[in-house]
Amino acid sequence: MSDTPKYLKGQLLLDGGQLRGSFFHRSVVLICQHDAEGAFGLVLNRSSGNKVGDALAADLPELLKEQPLHLGGPVQPGVLSFLHSDNFVPDASVMPNLDLGHSRDRLIDIGESFSTTKKVKLFAGYAGWSPGQLEEEMKREAWLTHPASLELVFETKPEQLWPLILRQKGGKYRLLAEIPEDLSMN
Repeated sequence: MSDTPKYLKGQLLLDGGQLRGSFFHRSVVLICQHDAEGAFGLVLNRSSGNKVGDALAADLPELLKEQPLHLGGPVQPGVLSFLHSDNFVPDASVMPNLDLGHSRDRLIDIGESFSTTKKVKLFAGYAGWSPGQLEEEMKREAWLTHPASLELVFETKPEQLWPLILRQKGGKYRLLAEIPEDLSMN
């Protein structure tokens, strides 16, 4: 058996039903970076209720100002991150054709590009784990894993993401997806 750690970059983490009462209750987190130094992820299914232009004073292209702003996690809510995809992103850092960015200049360049196939999702804050923390949470089975895809990141409505993936997993996870948010409604 190998002692090589299993890093989860490019995977989705889903609340497996143990995170009730926390920020991560019913969340789906895309792990963007994971190594011996810790992990960095973005919650894909939490909306801030604002558009990017309502929340940021930065001079951004109109296309970006109209995008919904998502809550990427509880850490540093003033930090902006974005996920970007296109038909071909040669230096994609998260998974094939999916890149993570933090630079306002790069975001402006993407927003001003003429690509009709580009996709961008913007986040305030992030989810972060110190070295070994995520591995311990995985041992406690706080999270379920699922392969990420561009379709799940960009095309699935955020409010449908958690139950949709659980239904796809089937079995007991299908039942978990059907439990009402308010248990008194059961």
